[in-house]
Amino acid sequence: MLTGKVVLVTGASRGIGSATALLAAENHAHVIINYNRSEDKAVELVDLIRRKGLNASMIKADISSEDDIKAMFRSIKEKHSRLDVLVNNAGIMQNNLLMLTNMELFDRTIAVNLKGTFLCTRYASNMMRKQRSGRIINLSSTIGLNGNAGQTVYSASKAAVVGFTRSAAKELGRYGITVNAIAPGLIKTDLIKDIKPEIREKMLSNIALERIGTPEDVAKVVLFLSSDLGSYVSGEVIVVDGCQMM
Repeated sequence: MLTGKVVLVTGASRGIGSATALLAAENHAHVIINYNRSEDKAVELVDLIRRKGLNASMIKADISSEDDIKAMFRSIKEKHSRLDVLVNNAGIMQNNLLMLTNMELFDRTIAVNLKGTFLCTRYASNMMRKQRSGRIINLSSTIGLNGNAGQTVYSASKAAVVGFTRSAAKELGRYGITVNAIAPGLIKTDLIKDIKPEIREKMLSNIALERIGTPEDVAKVVLFLSSDLGSYVSGEVIVVDGCQMM
Protein backbone atom coordinates (compact mmCIF):
# COMPACT_ATOMS: atom_id res chain seq x y z
CA MET A 1 0.00 0.00 0.00
CA LEU A 2 2.94 2.35 0.59
CA THR A 3 5.49 0.96 -1.85
CA GLY A 4 8.22 3.50 -2.53
CA LYS A 5 6.85 6.06 -0.08
CA VAL A 6 9.00 7.89 2.46
CA VAL A 7 7.23 8.04 5.82
CA LEU A 8 8.34 10.04 8.87
CA VAL A 9 6.86 9.05 12.24
CA THR A 10 7.68 11.28 15.19
CA GLY A 11 8.03 9.70 18.62
CA ALA A 12 8.27 6.35 16.89
CA SER A 13 10.41 4.44 19.36
CA ARG A 14 7.45 3.01 21.29
CA GLY A 15 3.67 2.77 21.61
CA ILE A 16 1.48 3.98 18.76
CA GLY A 17 4.49 5.44 16.95
CA SER A 18 6.35 2.14 16.98
CA ALA A 19 3.31 0.18 15.76
CA THR A 20 2.73 2.75 13.02
CA ALA A 21 6.34 2.64 11.84
CA LEU A 22 6.35 -1.18 11.76
CA LEU A 23 3.07 -1.40 9.83
CA ALA A 24 4.22 1.22 7.31
CA ALA A 25 7.47 -0.70 6.77
CA GLU A 26 5.52 -3.96 6.33
CA ASN A 27 3.59 -2.14 3.61
CA HIS A 28 6.89 -1.41 1.85
CA ALA A 29 7.51 2.22 2.82
CA HIS A 30 10.90 3.53 3.84
CA VAL A 31 10.20 4.53 7.42
CA ILE A 32 12.12 7.26 9.24
CA ILE A 33 11.89 6.70 12.97
CA ASN A 34 12.18 9.93 14.93
CA TYR A 35 13.09 9.70 18.59
CA ASN A 36 14.39 12.05 21.26
CA ARG A 37 15.31 10.13 24.42
CA SER A 38 14.54 6.46 23.78
CA GLU A 39 17.49 5.67 21.52
CA ASP A 40 17.70 2.02 22.57
CA LYS A 41 14.07 1.44 21.65
CA ALA A 42 14.57 3.19 18.30
CA VAL A 43 17.59 0.99 17.52
CA GLU A 44 15.59 -2.13 18.42
CA LEU A 45 12.77 -1.09 16.10
CA VAL A 46 15.09 -0.33 13.18
CA ASP A 47 16.82 -3.68 13.69
CA LEU A 48 13.47 -5.50 13.79
CA ILE A 49 12.33 -3.87 10.55
CA ARG A 50 15.62 -4.56 8.78
CA ARG A 51 15.62 -8.21 9.90
CA LYS A 52 12.33 -8.53 8.05
CA GLY A 53 14.10 -7.33 4.90
CA LEU A 54 12.32 -3.99 5.04
CA ASN A 55 13.53 -0.37 5.05
CA ALA A 56 13.97 1.90 8.04
CA SER A 57 16.30 4.56 9.36
CA MET A 58 16.31 6.66 12.52
CA ILE A 59 16.89 10.29 13.35
CA LYS A 60 17.16 12.06 16.71
CA ALA A 61 15.28 15.33 17.12
CA ASP A 62 13.43 17.16 19.87
CA ILE A 63 10.25 18.16 18.06
CA SER A 64 9.77 21.17 20.34
CA SER A 65 13.06 22.65 19.05
CA GLU A 66 12.93 24.43 15.70
CA ASP A 67 16.68 23.97 15.25
CA ASP A 68 16.30 20.21 15.65
CA ILE A 69 13.33 20.11 13.29
CA LYS A 70 15.11 22.18 10.67
CA ALA A 71 18.12 19.84 10.82
CA MET A 72 15.89 16.74 10.63
CA PHE A 73 14.08 17.89 7.51
CA ARG A 74 17.33 19.02 5.90
CA SER A 75 18.67 15.49 6.44
CA ILE A 76 15.50 13.91 4.98
CA LYS A 77 15.73 16.11 1.91
CA GLU A 78 19.41 15.28 1.39
CA LYS A 79 18.96 11.51 1.81
CA HIS A 80 15.56 10.93 0.22
CA SER A 81 14.76 14.05 -1.85
CA ARG A 82 11.10 13.74 -0.82
CA LEU A 83 8.66 13.06 2.00
CA ASP A 84 5.31 11.42 1.29
CA VAL A 85 3.81 10.94 4.74
CA LEU A 86 4.26 12.73 8.05
CA VAL A 87 2.76 11.20 11.19
CA ASN A 88 2.82 13.70 14.05
CA ASN A 89 2.67 11.12 16.81
CA ALA A 90 5.10 12.40 19.47
CA GLY A 91 3.36 13.70 22.55
CA ILE A 92 3.41 13.82 26.33
CA MET A 93 0.70 13.55 28.98
CA GLN A 94 1.37 14.84 32.48
CA ASN A 95 -1.82 15.17 34.49
CA ASN A 96 -2.68 17.42 37.41
CA LEU A 97 -5.62 19.34 38.78
CA LEU A 98 -6.03 22.79 37.27
CA MET A 99 -5.25 24.63 40.50
CA LEU A 100 -2.08 22.58 40.99
CA THR A 101 -0.76 22.87 37.43
CA ASN A 102 2.38 24.99 37.14
CA MET A 103 3.69 26.88 34.14
CA GLU A 104 6.52 24.40 33.57
CA LEU A 105 4.03 21.60 32.95
CA PHE A 106 1.87 23.86 30.79
CA ASP A 107 4.76 25.11 28.66
CA ARG A 108 6.28 21.66 28.14
CA THR A 109 2.96 20.06 27.15
CA ILE A 110 2.12 22.79 24.64
CA ALA A 111 5.70 22.76 23.29
CA VAL A 112 5.63 19.04 22.47
CA ASN A 113 1.98 18.38 21.65
CA LEU A 114 1.15 21.54 19.72
CA LYS A 115 4.34 23.38 18.80
CA GLY A 116 5.95 20.13 17.67
CA THR A 117 2.99 19.32 15.43
CA PHE A 118 3.08 22.85 14.01
CA LEU A 119 6.83 22.81 13.31
CA CYS A 120 6.89 19.38 11.68
CA THR A 121 3.85 20.20 9.57
CA ARG A 122 5.32 23.51 8.44
CA TYR A 123 8.59 21.97 7.25
CA ALA A 124 6.95 18.85 5.81
CA SER A 125 4.32 20.80 3.91
CA ASN A 126 7.02 22.88 2.26
CA MET A 127 8.55 19.69 0.82
CA MET A 128 5.17 18.22 -0.09
CA ARG A 129 4.00 21.43 -1.75
CA LYS A 130 6.80 21.15 -4.28
CA GLN A 131 5.85 17.50 -4.92
CA ARG A 132 2.16 18.46 -5.25
CA SER A 133 1.28 15.54 -2.99
CA GLY A 134 1.51 14.39 0.61
CA ARG A 135 -0.27 12.99 3.65
CA ILE A 136 -0.13 14.52 7.13
CA ILE A 137 -1.69 12.67 10.06
CA ASN A 138 -1.83 14.32 13.49
CA LEU A 139 -2.46 12.41 16.72
CA SER A 140 -5.05 14.10 18.89
CA SER A 141 -7.06 12.35 21.63
CA THR A 142 -10.64 11.77 22.74
CA ILE A 143 -9.63 13.88 25.75
CA GLY A 144 -9.10 16.75 23.31
CA LEU A 145 -12.68 16.29 22.09
CA ASN A 146 -14.49 15.59 25.38
CA GLY A 147 -12.19 16.92 28.09
CA ASN A 148 -11.49 15.24 31.41
CA ALA A 149 -10.95 16.38 34.98
CA GLY A 150 -7.27 16.58 35.88
CA GLN A 151 -6.22 16.84 32.25
CA THR A 152 -6.93 20.47 31.38
CA VAL A 153 -3.56 21.19 29.77
CA TYR A 154 -3.33 17.90 27.89
CA SER A 155 -6.91 18.33 26.70
CA ALA A 156 -6.21 21.89 25.54
CA SER A 157 -3.13 20.81 23.59
CA LYS A 158 -4.99 17.99 21.83
CA ALA A 159 -8.05 20.15 21.12
CA ALA A 160 -5.70 22.66 19.50
CA VAL A 161 -4.35 19.89 17.26
CA VAL A 162 -7.90 19.37 15.95
CA GLY A 163 -8.32 23.03 15.03
CA PHE A 164 -4.85 23.11 13.52
CA THR A 165 -5.61 20.00 11.45
CA ARG A 166 -8.82 21.38 9.98
CA SER A 167 -7.28 24.73 9.07
CA ALA A 168 -4.16 23.13 7.57
CA ALA A 169 -6.35 20.80 5.50
CA LYS A 170 -8.18 23.78 3.97
CA GLU A 171 -4.90 25.60 3.30
CA LEU A 172 -2.85 22.72 1.89
CA GLY A 173 -5.46 20.91 -0.17
CA ARG A 174 -4.64 23.00 -3.24
CA TYR A 175 -1.20 21.33 -3.27
CA GLY A 176 -2.57 17.80 -3.20
CA ILE A 177 -1.83 17.43 0.53
CA THR A 178 -4.37 15.82 2.85
CA VAL A 179 -4.32 16.61 6.57
CA ASN A 180 -6.25 14.51 9.07
CA ALA A 181 -6.28 13.77 12.79
CA ILE A 182 -6.81 10.59 14.77
CA ALA A 183 -8.27 10.73 18.27
CA PRO A 184 -7.42 7.54 20.16
CA GLY A 185 -9.29 6.59 23.29
CA LEU A 186 -7.93 4.21 25.92
CA ILE A 187 -4.93 2.57 24.24
CA LYS A 188 -2.47 0.16 25.85
CA THR A 189 0.66 2.37 25.91
CA ASP A 190 3.05 3.82 28.49
CA LEU A 191 0.76 6.87 28.79
CA ILE A 192 -1.85 4.84 30.70
CA LYS A 193 0.43 2.57 32.73
CA ASP A 194 0.01 4.68 35.90
CA ILE A 195 -3.80 4.75 35.82
CA LYS A 196 -5.20 3.20 38.98
CA PRO A 197 -6.84 -0.23 38.42
CA GLU A 198 -10.26 0.93 39.63
CA ILE A 199 -10.21 3.90 37.25
CA ARG A 200 -9.08 1.66 34.40
CA GLU A 201 -11.96 -0.75 35.07
CA LYS A 202 -14.45 2.11 35.13
CA MET A 203 -13.16 3.38 31.80
CA LEU A 204 -13.24 -0.13 30.33
CA SER A 205 -16.88 -0.56 31.38
CA ASN A 206 -17.80 2.34 29.08
CA ILE A 207 -16.21 0.78 25.98
CA ALA A 208 -18.77 -1.03 23.81
CA LEU A 209 -16.15 -3.41 22.38
CA GLU A 210 -15.18 -4.36 25.95
CA ARG A 211 -11.42 -4.11 25.54
CA ILE A 212 -8.63 -1.58 25.73
CA GLY A 213 -7.33 -0.61 22.31
CA THR A 214 -3.89 -1.55 21.05
CA PRO A 215 -1.31 0.61 19.25
CA GLU A 216 -1.95 -1.55 16.19
CA ASP A 217 -5.63 -0.48 16.17
CA VAL A 218 -4.50 3.10 15.69
CA ALA A 219 -1.69 2.21 13.26
CA LYS A 220 -4.22 0.62 10.88
CA VAL A 221 -6.11 3.91 10.62
CA VAL A 222 -2.84 5.76 9.99
CA LEU A 223 -2.11 3.29 7.19
CA PHE A 224 -5.51 3.93 5.61
CA LEU A 225 -5.03 7.71 5.69
CA SER A 226 -1.46 7.38 4.37
CA SER A 227 -2.44 5.25 1.39
CA ASP A 228 -4.42 5.84 -1.78
CA LEU A 229 -7.46 4.42 0.00
CA GLY A 230 -7.68 7.69 1.95
CA SER A 231 -6.86 10.03 -0.91
CA TYR A 232 -10.18 11.92 -0.72
CA VAL A 233 -10.31 12.17 3.06
CA SER A 234 -9.03 15.45 4.50
CA GLY A 235 -9.82 17.70 7.44
CA GLU A 236 -11.33 14.81 9.39
CA VAL A 237 -10.91 13.65 12.98
CA ILE A 238 -11.26 9.86 13.19
CA VAL A 239 -12.01 8.55 16.67
CA VAL A 240 -10.47 5.17 17.56
CA ASP A 241 -11.91 4.26 20.94
CA GLY A 242 -13.96 1.07 20.58
CA CYS A 243 -17.18 3.13 20.86
CA GLN A 244 -16.41 4.64 24.26
CA MET A 245 -17.24 8.26 23.49
CA MET A 246 -20.71 7.88 21.92
